[in-house]
Amino acid sequence: MQQILVYSDSATWGIVPNTRRRLEFEQRWPGVLEMALARQGRRVRVIEDCLNGRRTAWEDPFKPGRNGLEGLAQRIESHSPLALVVLMLGTNDFQSVHTLTPFHSAQGIAALAQEIRRAPIEPGMPVPPVLIIAPPRLGEAKGTMAHKFAGAARRAEGLAGAYRVVASELGCDFFDAGSVINVSPLDGIHLDAAEHRTLGEALATHLERAGTLGPGP
Repeated sequence: MQQILVYSDSATWGIVPNTRRRLEFEQRWPGVLEMALARQGRRVRVIEDCLNGRRTAWEDPFKPGRNGLEGLAQRIESHSPLALVVLMLGTNDFQSVHTLTPFHSAQGIAALAQEIRRAPIEPGMPVPPVLIIAPPRLGEAKGTMAHKFAGAARRAEGLAGAYRVVASELGCDFFDAGSVINVSPLDGIHLDAAEHRTLGEALATHLERAGTLGPGP
């Protein structure tokens, strides 16, 4: 059985927009991806490591442990062997406490990809390929997200393009989530269940076409 590690934030954790509730595994896009790959005849386990508020490579001044670089190598080590690591981070880089640009966030995602390649895995185990996913474009932050993400949509403009460049430079696979989904109009940040389903299905198709997981069944 192949294993895929998804390293992400609340958009993947499955927070229901404008609530503190969580979607069920089969509703979240990693679960949808796992089930879609199973329908293709693949024996794949999708492991979620998704922390609300996680940045690419920066600290949260109010909550510890939100720097995505912290402990990443050990996560790769503990879950190996891995057939793929999926990175979908960057949204929280544009919280109002930061003054970051898409360039900075892209450098953060590049640092994560490089950390994965340096992880101290056991001899003979494969260094997993990395899929970089650009989060969908942010909307107008509303409700409980309004102050935390004030001005984020404007400041994050161009993030997908910046991610595409670093993915190419590093030889990583790339997928623009914004090409298939939109954030919820309820809070402008998170994903509704229908968008989770669309993204999971689209990623299964992308991985199959790209041959990322090796020959099919």
